[in-house]
Amino acid sequence: MEEIDLYLRRSQVTREGTKALTFKTQEERGRAWAEEHGYSVRKVYRDNLSAWTDTRRPDFEKALNALKRKEVPALWSYAVDRFSRKGAGAVIGLLDAGARLIFDYERLDSADPRDRERIITDAERAKAASDLLSHRVTDTKNGQRRRGIWLGAAPYGLEKDDSGKLRHGSNWKHVLRVLREVADGISARAVARGMNGDRIVSPTGGSWGASTVRRIVANPVYEGWQVVVISRDYTWPVAFRDDAGRRVRVLADGVEPAPAELVSRARRVQAGHQRGKLGSRIGKAYHLLTDLLLCGGCGSKMPTSGRSYVCNGHAMGKPCPAPASAMRARIEPYVYRVWLAHVAHAEMGDPLMVAVAERWAALTAPEETEEAHEALGAVKAAEAAIEQLANDRARGIYSGAMGRHFPRLVAEAEEALKEAREHAAQFGGGVVDLTMFDDSELLEEAWDAADLTMKRGLLRVAIDRIVVTQAVRRGAPFNGDERCTITWATPEAA
Repeated sequence: MEEIDLYLRRSQVTREGTKALTFKTQEERGRAWAEEHGYSVRKVYRDNLSAWTDTRRPDFEKALNALKRKEVPALWSYAVDRFSRKGAGAVIGLLDAGARLIFDYERLDSADPRDRERIITDAERAKAASDLLSHRVTDTKNGQRRRGIWLGAAPYGLEKDDSGKLRHGSNWKHVLRVLREVADGISARAVARGMNGDRIVSPTGGSWGASTVRRIVANPVYEGWQVVVISRDYTWPVAFRDDAGRRVRVLADGVEPAPAELVSRARRVQAGHQRGKLGSRIGKAYHLLTDLLLCGGCGSKMPTSGRSYVCNGHAMGKPCPAPASAMRARIEPYVYRVWLAHVAHAEMGDPLMVAVAERWAALTAPEETEEAHEALGAVKAAEAAIEQLANDRARGIYSGAMGRHFPRLVAEAEEALKEAREHAAQFGGGVVDLTMFDDSELLEEAWDAADLTMKRGLLRVAIDRIVVTQAVRRGAPFNGDERCTITWATPEAA
């Protein structure tokens, strides 16, 4: 007895009325067809996914591959629109290759030459119907978005009123807590640990993670704006724009968004453009080079493990083509010697020394430089926003409907950068004593007298990061010049 495979599909979101048969019903009909025509069912493939979107349908691909490899002579599907809604292209190649397709609902069998044209026509008709449905749904949703109606479940910390607008929910206080803690300089991971420690349920109903914290900080809805996801490749929401390019308010009348300055500061700190009020005092580091070292193989950070700094990615079981490690007793003295020589011999007009001056002032007199750091952080954030727009455009993110707003987004970003630079120019800074950085003996004395926290700070006024490559062989003597690439500091205002 010849064999046949069955392909069953249902959409996760069903708008298909009487055609939306269950898997069980589809399978029963497929087995009945097979029995009537003298076939035995070899395999049953099931997908609970749309047939139109570019979402990968694993079982559909397996069914087609089995057909192409001639593991089975025929494939049964309940209906053409159950098989695909991507048009004639989804079936012509199979028909030309001689594959047999059976569509039960339309009573079509490609083994009958007269059915070939009907299968192709029905495939195009299914695509046209899906396109029209998609167009109507899109227009309806965009109309609701333009009116400030929130679509779907309310975001964490908010709830929908009867009009579809958003208002504060019982978790709003937790949203503000996340924003405040990130703005103060607490890492996303530490914020998540604190939320879990206080037994606060996360937006997903489970435990908090760093990515959940970052998404809250980045989401424009907490500023009161309607949002939209503009690309399958970029799933973080961005502010929705109406036909005139304006952002749309989504909060109900009288409902205040999170304070704008709090959100802005949290984003700058999270992006690394500005230090938080608590600065590097968050947590306690026990080793000199923690957070400075990066693995040359995969870019992961290199925390300590035993007596060495090791590639964290490799240690966590992630793939790394060349995981680096270095004994603390070897790399720490090397970095100190290079730092001492580089800083002590740099000219005072060198960009490195300008950066050292900025960071030394922040390290030793943070209360006097807080406003300046706030202003410089805003400049860096504005510059990064322009760069991000360019990168997103190159990746095709603005090739769709949002593309018509791209010139306006660029103009807004450039205006924000201009204002940030004008504000930062007001802070000329006071006189910073850099005497010890110009004398190697004084610098050595300061180092010897410093505790671990100050030594870490001294290194970081001049060094941004150090990339460490893998040793040439196991047990090879440490050669810092060959294995370490140091990125020296540059002025924040540059």
